[in-house]
Amino acid sequence: MRQIRASQLAEWLADGNRQPPLLLDVREPWELAYCQIEGSLHVPMHLIPLRCAEFDPQREIVVICHHGGRSMQVCMFLERKGYGTVFNLLGGIEGWACEVDPGMNRY
Repeated sequence: MRQIRASQLAEWLADGNRQPPLLLDVREPWELAYCQIEGSLHVPMHLIPLRCAEFDPQREIVVICHHGGRSMQVCMFLERKGYGTVFNLLGGIEGWACEVDPGMNRY
């Protein structure tokens, strides 16, 4: 599993010459009510085993949670399932708010 900082992800998303990753937000629905990264796909962590077949195993995936713990577990799960390039967003959505979008709602 690879780790990616929020600032690195922001640069990647802004790079028009690079295919954007699948942004996989594994937080609970009530957490999304506070904030989210635009364009992310919401699949709560407990549903990942049921829905992971929906994800392209060849596409780069960045997994997002609140602080990076749950997303790390999902990354390990996806790697065991054969997904090629999986990144854990270091610091989660909180890291994104601190490094990239200070105006984002926080909880």
